[in-house]
Amino acid sequence: MASSLFASRKMPPKREETVTMSKIDFAKMGGLIPAIIQDHETNEVLMVAFMDEKTLSSTLETGKTWFFSRSRNKYWMKGEESGNTQDVVEVLTDCDYDSVVIKVKQNGPAACHTGNRSCFYTRWENGQWVEHSNPLFDPEEVYKK
Repeated sequence: MASSLFASRKMPPKREETVTMSKIDFAKMGGLIPAIIQDHETNEVLMVAFMDEKTLSSTLETGKTWFFSRSRNKYWMKGEESGNTQDVVEVLTDCDYDSVVIKVKQNGPAACHTGNRSCFYTRWENGQWVEHSNPLFDPEEVYKK
């Protein structure tokens, strides 16, 4: 019964709109937008970073993810030190044009600087944070710090 109700409902036509880079609202958060990085096959969230207009443009032009580090106040390409680069498969923006989701092919075992596959390996359980991952590489060896 429910399926016939939906089958008879007329859906609006799919809307396609061309959006230029200037439509992305970098001003809302002081020149930066959050970028959620997902594995393109599993949709696992690998990391969250920040982009400005320059890094988003570099990402779109090179097909590699580029970010702005707020703590180091510098531009960086994911994997420039570790070799764990990300190939861009798809870029999406939200309805307010103030954040992006970037679906990537992760090259190398891990996206996180701690050596874990994802930056999101700590879960809230029974009143405390519990880590649920083992590093796939030794960050001290890789980053020589």
